[in-house]
Amino acid sequence: MTVALPPHPTTGIVENALLGGRVRLRQPAKGYRAGMDAALLAATVTGKRVERLIEAGCGAGGALMQIAARQPGMALVGLERDPDMAALATENATLNETSARIVTGDVAAGFRALDLPPFDWAVSNPPFFDDPEALRAPAPGKRDAWMADDGLATWTRFLLKSVREGGKIVVIHRADRLADLLALLGDKAGSFAVRGVHPYADEPAKRVLVQAIKTGRAPLRLLPPLVLHDRNGAKHTLEAEAILRGEAALPF
Repeated sequence: MTVALPPHPTTGIVENALLGGRVRLRQPAKGYRAGMDAALLAATVTGKRVERLIEAGCGAGGALMQIAARQPGMALVGLERDPDMAALATENATLNETSARIVTGDVAAGFRALDLPPFDWAVSNPPFFDDPEALRAPAPGKRDAWMADDGLATWTRFLLKSVREGGKIVVIHRADRLADLLALLGDKAGSFAVRGVHPYADEPAKRVLVQAIKTGRAPLRLLPPLVLHDRNGAKHTLEAEAILRGEAALPF
């Protein structure tokens, strides 16, 4: 059954189509908007139908709704601090006919505050900065998405607590924070797999996708990079375009 929703009553909210139209996402017209990072994060999840997944900092649900479309049997929970964004995520879950549950809360409160059993997967696109002096002050609508008030360690601690032993943690972040991610997650996780995301084949990676397994002990694996653009005029490489359309995944 198709769920029919009226036009959004709040000005400044737009609806976008993702995964080649399989996902409808209502999000702010200005401020933080789900884009490439959310699509790549969602493409890494290739679990079993009975598995459970939590996303820390789900925003309006850009990644979570794409995971729901890619993995329709998964039980999904999104955690979001901003009540307005959490409300949008709940609306998007209804719009896309998913059973994803959205919880309003802060990663700084810790996983135990949610009173939920550990998950099989925990994924996140944490705020990229935790030093206010490191960048020009972002627009108010982007601040929560860009600035980790409690630092990256708070996010990794939450992710580590939220999965069972053997559970998978996946993070997309700035490439220059790779060493920090490995050190912070390495306290209780291992079996790392790392994939660099390059804007062009001849340019350094700007993003990294990192998977860690709680209590894992296998050697680190450095996977083939993903290149987003070429210099032949196309907007994306064929591989990136297939991922954005939901025709390909990024398994670890």
